[in-house]
Amino acid sequence: MPATRAGVLLALSVLAVGCSATGSESGTPSAALMGHSFVSTAVSGTAIPGGGPLTLSFADGRISATSGCNTMTGPVDLQGNTLQVGELASTLMACPGDTAGADGWQDGLLRSQPTWTLVGDTLTVKGNGSTVTMLDRKAAHPDKPLTGTTWIVTALLRPDAEVRSATLDENRPALTITPDGKVSGSAGCNTLTGTAAIDGDTVTFQLATTRMACDPAVMDVESQVLQALDGKTKATIDSDELTLRNSGNNTGLRLRAE
Repeated sequence: MPATRAGVLLALSVLAVGCSATGSESGTPSAALMGHSFVSTAVSGTAIPGGGPLTLSFADGRISATSGCNTMTGPVDLQGNTLQVGELASTLMACPGDTAGADGWQDGLLRSQPTWTLVGDTLTVKGNGSTVTMLDRKAAHPDKPLTGTTWIVTALLRPDAEVRSATLDENRPALTITPDGKVSGSAGCNTLTGTAAIDGDTVTFQLATTRMACDPAVMDVESQVLQALDGKTKATIDSDELTLRNSGNNTGLRLRAE
């Protein structure tokens, strides 16, 4: 698969025009969403091409959004129960079939300064002809355990970018850590085995792989996976997503529970 199909972060200018109202029933509207991720459970009006779902994550004054194709990230203002985005960055991966239209749908929603309301764990976002009902991801999908779960790599974290690609999706690097610290899985081409020493949120890997050669694009993915799993990492679990960040080389992996 050509390297040009890998997702790389590029700046997209998304302009939010107009003023937001102040205040809400909670008094601090941004605090109600920050630190939470929400996943769509229903869409009325204009549907998500490819079916979605839409996932919105809020942290440190920023938003991350994906609707089944690329991921957009950037600053967000939530005051007055209006979602207003600033300049966004996006991965640029070619997506198949109807899913290719998901980015345009998502961009239209975010540009429209949609309104939002939060009742319990349910977030409702309205804009650009769509009403999206969303559920806090931790309520929809409670945190998976680190051990005993098969984790599939969905993105490669580089020091300055989050990278997705068709090669990554097709080869599905994966790992499983048993409760006694044994590791098994695939680096993309070769089988990996080894151990993982777990101390709180620190996981230190010692791994070995088989020596089979695959297509250069697959070997490139494998090399980056192994670099991220070389030694000490910090593990963060959010619902069914695991992030591993290497403490030594600042690379990492984003993984999804199978």
